[in-house]
Amino acid sequence: MDTLYLKIDENVGVHDRRVFLKDIAQISCSNKEIEARVKTMLFPEAVGREPGRYVKSVMEVIACIQKEFPSLEINNIGVPDFIITYEKQKQPADAVSWLKTAAVCGLCFFGASFSIMTFNNDVSITELFGQVYELFTGQTSDGFTVLELSYSLGLGLGIIVFFNHFAGKKLTADPTPLEVQMRTYENDVNDTIIEASRHVPKNERKTTQSSGKGITG
Repeated sequence: MDTLYLKIDENVGVHDRRVFLKDIAQISCSNKEIEARVKTMLFPEAVGREPGRYVKSVMEVIACIQKEFPSLEINNIGVPDFIITYEKQKQPADAVSWLKTAAVCGLCFFGASFSIMTFNNDVSITELFGQVYELFTGQTSDGFTVLELSYSLGLGLGIIVFFNHFAGKKLTADPTPLEVQMRTYENDVNDTIIEASRHVPKNERKTTQSSGKGITG
């Protein structure tokens, strides 16, 4: 008896309403002819008409395969429930997209700048530097000394090292703190969507979708 191994990630992305098993699963079988046929099998009613996130069970995939190969032994080594994220093919960025990107960058830049300035004002950093400068040099600070300069440079370098990015390149192979937080957030979203779908009647699950747009691996 041939054995087929099936592995599906918790969240898989597609851009077409016609979803084949090879689009959502890693498939391996000792019988390469069966493996090739399974990969090209259509997964019925995988997604709805509208883009979104659709919760499916691996049992639906197994049932689909067993219709074609009733005697095939199937071992699932992936998750029991998974999400198919359906997005339409993205179009090249237009002027509106660039304008949105510029607006977001501007908000982040000025928001971060305002936060840093308010923090410095709350802790009276200028007065503190003046006192430290006078303590070590015996001279009154004019507000622009080696302390202010080193603080400004250190703040910028610290941000670059912490976020592990500079000019679009990573300084090390480790994931950045932002990437770690985004992955944690994505996992929490996936778990919440799957858990919520379990409270939906079975006959309604095929049309249950989330408005989330991100595609993750």
